[in-house]
Amino acid sequence: MLQPLTIIKNQVMLTIKVIKTETEYLKALKAVDAIFHAKPDTPEGDQLELLTLLIEQYENRHYPISAPDPIEAIKFRMEQTGMSISELGEVLGYRSRASEILGRKRRLTLPMIRNLSNKLHIPAEILLQDYALD
Repeated sequence: MLQPLTIIKNQVMLTIKVIKTETEYLKALKAVDAIFHAKPDTPEGDQLELLTLLIEQYENRHYPISAPDPIEAIKFRMEQTGMSISELGEVLGYRSRASEILGRKRRLTLPMIRNLSNKLHIPAEILLQDYALD
């Protein structure tokens, strides 16, 4: 049977094991802070990597981040790439549809979703989500 790993650094002691409570989570964060600048491939570096994996697992379970709204994802990607509404219309296949989609007057169709996913690199699972129309 594996024994829990104990780290003592700068007066912070932590036994590394699966994080199950908020108290354990906070202790793990303090321990990471104490060894944050550890070099890779050192005992402290390995401890840091293990702790961050455990913290990530806890956060994914207790603080999930929901996927963005499809229209907000499109607007964000447009902003990132400097894309105009006219250019978005070309991607959608209908120039007149771009403002209707962004204004939530019309839903994305499957061909539009495919084009957006392929050309703007927005994951299809985000674009397939339901969203409110105005």
